[in-house]
Amino acid sequence: MNGIKNAAITTLMALALFTFEAHALLKSDTLAPAEKHAKESQLVVRLIEHYHYKNAELDDEMSKEILDKYIAILDPNKMYFMSKDILAFDAWKSKMDDFIKEGRLKPAYDIFNLFKKRMQNRIDFAVKQLDEEMTFGADDEFAWDREKAEWPMSEKDLDALWTKKVKNDYLSLKLVDKEPAKIKEILSKRYKLMAKRINERKSDDVFQFYMNAYVSLIEPHTGYMAPRTSENFEINMSLSLEGIGAVLGNDGEYTAIDTVVKGGPAELEGTLKKGDKIVAVGQDAEGSFEDVVGWALEDVVQLIRGKKGSIVRLQVLGKNEEPGEMPQTISIVRDKVKLEQQAAQYQILKVKGEEGERKVGVIDLPTFYMDFEAYRDGDPDFRSTTKDVKDILAKMKADGVEGVIVDLRNNGGGSLTEAIQLTGLFIDHGPVVQTKFSDGKVDVKKDQSKQMAWDGPVMVMVNRFSASASEIFAAALQDYGRAVIVGDPTFGKGTVQNVLPLKDYTYDREIKLGHMKMTIAQFFRINGGSTQNRGVIPDIEFPAAPGLDEYGESSYDNALPWSSIQASNYTLFDDLSDEIVFLKKKSRARNKVNFEFTFLEKEIELYEAEKDDKSISLSEAERKAKSEASKARKEARKAKREALLKAQEGKSILNQVETLFDSNDTHKSKDTLAVEAEALAEAEENADEDEEELFVDFRLQETARILGDYIDLKMKALLAKQGDK
Repeated sequence: MNGIKNAAITTLMALALFTFEAHALLKSDTLAPAEKHAKESQLVVRLIEHYHYKNAELDDEMSKEILDKYIAILDPNKMYFMSKDILAFDAWKSKMDDFIKEGRLKPAYDIFNLFKKRMQNRIDFAVKQLDEEMTFGADDEFAWDREKAEWPMSEKDLDALWTKKVKNDYLSLKLVDKEPAKIKEILSKRYKLMAKRINERKSDDVFQFYMNAYVSLIEPHTGYMAPRTSENFEINMSLSLEGIGAVLGNDGEYTAIDTVVKGGPAELEGTLKKGDKIVAVGQDAEGSFEDVVGWALEDVVQLIRGKKGSIVRLQVLGKNEEPGEMPQTISIVRDKVKLEQQAAQYQILKVKGEEGERKVGVIDLPTFYMDFEAYRDGDPDFRSTTKDVKDILAKMKADGVEGVIVDLRNNGGGSLTEAIQLTGLFIDHGPVVQTKFSDGKVDVKKDQSKQMAWDGPVMVMVNRFSASASEIFAAALQDYGRAVIVGDPTFGKGTVQNVLPLKDYTYDREIKLGHMKMTIAQFFRINGGSTQNRGVIPDIEFPAAPGLDEYGESSYDNALPWSSIQASNYTLFDDLSDEIVFLKKKSRARNKVNFEFTFLEKEIELYEAEKDDKSISLSEAERKAKSEASKARKEARKAKREALLKAQEGKSILNQVETLFDSNDTHKSKDTLAVEAEALAEAEENADEDEEELFVDFRLQETARILGDYIDLKMKALLAKQGDK
């Protein structure tokens, strides 16, 4: 009993201390909830309870999770709050649900205001540290990922933590040959910008943080957007797409690549990947870099945007690379992302196999698109995925193509209607996808056309970034036995979202309210299983790139689980079980001698060995040694690749995939082609040991070989059938 009493007294003392500190912040820049936020909070709860697909009750059990999530949104790496702050916040751990239901938001704003104070305190400390003498010979480490660490106990603990952070930031710049004065200038600016960004936050921003701490716990694709966020959503997206063709995001410190747009300059260059963190931006082919760590997203976008045909250079770290590692420099020719570049493109390949040469087509589908405006206006020439692919298939038939690969890698989805109609090009007719709503009703979407645009062999390539409509198309062709699916398990997003303007649910139309993006239904395959969480499992899997297990629906703690409903009534096109066993065996035999897959397996081994290391050495000598070892590995791999390619010339089937035509080359602007030609000529003239490895799409090449085997198998079966007659 005394233990409980003492704990209660400790909590009350901590809360009193926290309340005193919070009251000390009552200045002109202290944020408080607006009157509308109370109504908005209650409205969000009602919408979730009435319309969300998942039945999630806002109660005391969720209350503690909301508090933890809100703190994690503000301070994800435990670099600002102290344990006494967290202890004080715990007084509200069973009350957050009541606060949201009743529109009592002051506690959330008190937490944010204290966070501002703690951050300013840390920034002041960091800037002062830059005047201290720094040595980098000690065997010390900086923990760059503190998500699972304990909260600092005191200011002294925070000082020790931030001393290491500043040393790591300093050493990272020192290792790329920055002068001491320049390093201090860069870091001082970086730290002050971090404080400036948090001080520029408005009351609506805090409300958005708090609401998302609640709604994101229900399901990962549910979210709240404040008025400014929702109004500028499309504008921000288009701004991010200008220049290099990439959608950017920001985690508070780093600007990272959220999506590389198919057909855009970054995708055509081929190096930039989802999750890459941009640490600096440079203009033109050579010159200095501007450090952008800690910058606001819109400021980084402004640096990356520029005149079409000009060059922007990015220094990036991979998603799983440590902050102190040597960044990679990527040069991209700016260009406008055209509709033609985002539309379906195709290649024609010649594959030399055991039975001779086979001509195969590759349809690269970046998204499921449709020009809805032109369609509504009755324009017969409106662009759509299905129309474009149908035209491509006709060209392939005329060119003697024997089999088709539909490449859905990195295709995040798009129009459901187009996914259904595209499926119809490869099947006779029948159901394509089932949609189940929160009331239990099931809607079956069907392909009504009895005409097939392509009845020959088909393969579908997918990876971890193939999602939503891509999964519907791939799953349907797999269920019908119409195609062999090749690649990695897909993302696993099998849910349907709707964006609800909150003003539509209130009588006061003058108040500026935000929007709710809410999950209202779930997709199911025609065989009754869901694409949710598990994704589409390929018939023939390739080794996945390192770190891909951190992506996908299954990586979310609160994702909806896989489930099933009754299967639709459909007719199997073919049973490909025996063919898949045969094709797997042949592909595995090739991959054992395919050095590209061997290199990939080595990368996976290295990643697995280092992925749990969340700290980095503060020893300059050790860091240099690690950087040199990484560089040596890359050079050795490049030399080995060149030697193996030379040894295989003229005798290995691994070398026998030739590109006959690539439609992508016809859509680059004259400016881009001119700059690329100039850069290529300069690279050939100044080739040295630092030259980057040539990108080889070895997964596509192996898929083309598998398709060649499939065509051979079909031809043998056809000849045997004719012989029996």
